[in-house]
Amino acid sequence: MTTDQVLIGVGLTLVLAVGSQVLAARLRIPALIVLLPVGFAAGALVEELDPQQLLGPAFSPLVSLAVAVILYDAGLGLDLRKLKGHTPRVVVRLIWVGALVTWALGTLFAVPLLGMDRRAALMLGAILVVSGPTVVGPLLGFVRPKERLQHILVWEGSLIDPVGGILGALVFHLVSATTGRRFGGGAVEFLASVGVGLAGGVVGAALLWVLLCRLRLGEILGTTAQLAVVIAVAAFCDVVREDSGLIAAVMTGLAVANLPRFDVPARRPFFETLVSLILGLLFISISATVTTQSLRHVVLPALGLTAVLVLLVRPLVAFVSTLGTDLSRGERGFIGWLAPRGIVAAATASTFSATLVAKGIGGASKILPTTFVVIVATVTLYGLTASAVARRLGVVRPARSRPLLVGGEPWVVDLGRALRAAGLQVLMWAGLEQQRERIEQAGLELAPGELLAAATGEGAELEGITAVFLLTAEDDFNALAATVLRGSVEGSVHRVGSPRESVGVVAPFIGGEVLFGAELTGVALSRKYEEGASIVTRPAARAAPAGWDMLFLVRGDGRLDPVTEANRPLPGPGDLAVLLAPAATGRPAAPPAPGQW
Repeated sequence: MTTDQVLIGVGLTLVLAVGSQVLAARLRIPALIVLLPVGFAAGALVEELDPQQLLGPAFSPLVSLAVAVILYDAGLGLDLRKLKGHTPRVVVRLIWVGALVTWALGTLFAVPLLGMDRRAALMLGAILVVSGPTVVGPLLGFVRPKERLQHILVWEGSLIDPVGGILGALVFHLVSATTGRRFGGGAVEFLASVGVGLAGGVVGAALLWVLLCRLRLGEILGTTAQLAVVIAVAAFCDVVREDSGLIAAVMTGLAVANLPRFDVPARRPFFETLVSLILGLLFISISATVTTQSLRHVVLPALGLTAVLVLLVRPLVAFVSTLGTDLSRGERGFIGWLAPRGIVAAATASTFSATLVAKGIGGASKILPTTFVVIVATVTLYGLTASAVARRLGVVRPARSRPLLVGGEPWVVDLGRALRAAGLQVLMWAGLEQQRERIEQAGLELAPGELLAAATGEGAELEGITAVFLLTAEDDFNALAATVLRGSVEGSVHRVGSPRESVGVVAPFIGGEVLFGAELTGVALSRKYEEGASIVTRPAARAAPAGWDMLFLVRGDGRLDPVTEANRPLPGPGDLAVLLAPAATGRPAAPPAPGQW
């Protein structure tokens, strides 16, 4: 290719990757639903977009290293402390039972449906084993299932990818070598690959411990050091045993996330941006290699195979994996309905199919287009139906708000008690030990660890935080925290106001919506509370006496609407008002339950 063609191909790939993700975000749908058809259409129309021409033999190893970075990021979100009760047993079963059953039945049905040689069908069955956090995560974020159910599916999606990648590499070598090798030898090779991956994970974790804990690199250098270590370890492991780098990557991420001595920021904007970009580039590039001609005779048989995977294989895997556990029928049913295919399936198919075609294995040319159809069909089907299925099975988290109150002043603790009395599940965080003790003595749930860990990333998704309210006595802290958290949490970010005349490190007018109005600042609230003011709840339909300030409305369905400088919510039937009562009314020992008013 000429220089101009390379520039066009690279530039167009980047624009389509980012543009598709922007469009998906605006439409509030998984990005994969947009990326795959856009890449396919662009690949059919623009010859320069073909990554095999752009990168040549470097395309496959680059895809492998890119997937390793994605899996490392997924490993960082896997907290072993959240694996409680029967959850670990279900996750382990979903991985090994799911891999074996999906591989066996996928192979069995691929032969008659697609008219494939048994060796090509074995390869396709191994490829379709994987799911992946890159598609499971966005779907779960949209559906918002119960916490335990989300833990199970996130762990399965993150761990099945490296296992599926190793299985795919093993089957590829068995299929391409000849038929004379036995299962025992393949099992030994599989265990050898797992061993190499685990050793690579140990080496990666040790290197990162030195870089992050001993040398104490800053956020920028620490992030680039993580990227370098993951790529280096994954590349070395792949040289020793093909695709063992995927296991090394996810094990390194697991170690960094769970070993107590690691001090990795909860929010990793550069790494998160990099992973998002890699995902877009991979999906556009891989889907661009699928041609219209290759899909012509594959679409209907591939849809038939998808139906088998969705309606037979996955429910069977879920049934076997949840036997003897305390999961409800609805939780079991939802596990049996969610198994979308993602980037590792596409990457494995792209890597192995061309070699098998060159070896003359019958039906090998159908592997990549079939995988493409299965990915599009499963993501679209689950994306459109998962939310309705979860509601029908009764496994969706309650719609009630779950606010995070940041601060430990007496009035903030009483506010938390009032919101809890109004029926909300309140989570609190404070930095000073004295304030944390006050929160615990009030019987309120205290978020462990640092503020960012409590409010962002996996914590926000898994714990269900719907809004963050920054209510500390430090105006600069509130403004800085609001600036950092805004755009990083699932819900909105609000902060208590500061005096207009105040001058601090941060301007008091930036970061987060300001609560309660211009006059009811944090300083004013603390002063009024010291003078005997109290926080009470009462039906919003009853007019508040003169001098009472409304702080929040708790809607009849459990939603929490704060009063802000820009908005004063209007009460409706069944709403509760949370108010600041002046000192003359006296302070109750504890906010009464809503039914007592």
